[in-house]
Amino acid sequence: MTSLRSPRNSSVAVGIVALLDPLPIGFFTAAWIFDIIYIFSTEIAWTQAASWLIVLGLIIAIIPRVINLVQVWVGTSFAQNSPIKLHFWLSLLAIIISIFNAFIHSRDAFAVVPTGVTLSTIVVILLLIANLQLALRDRTA
Repeated sequence: MTSLRSPRNSSVAVGIVALLDPLPIGFFTAAWIFDIIYIFSTEIAWTQAASWLIVLGLIIAIIPRVINLVQVWVGTSFAQNSPIKLHFWLSLLAIIISIFNAFIHSRDAFAVVPTGVTLSTIVVILLLIANLQLALRDRTA
């Protein structure tokens, strides 16, 4: 007898998350590096490029988070201290901070320096912690 229940996670959804999840990290890290370069060069093109990278990172980051939301919170049950749930929350916090960072980067280039660089740094650190704890916990599990 065959079961009518769907599998635990859709292989297409897992593939999309695996494909798109690393891309925002690259975009946000590049924006952070461009912000640091702008501090030392004061060339306005660096902040403009950083703002585009933040927007592209946000567009791509939302798709895996929505899929992850369905898989982790609606579908199967994970333990309360699951690394996947912590990864979800840290990534979601990084996305929310990046939305504010996009608004900061939409201002004049000279107004970006203290706040924009700080927000970019926080986003990169949050994504680093999220992915590092996920990789280390999966390795020891």
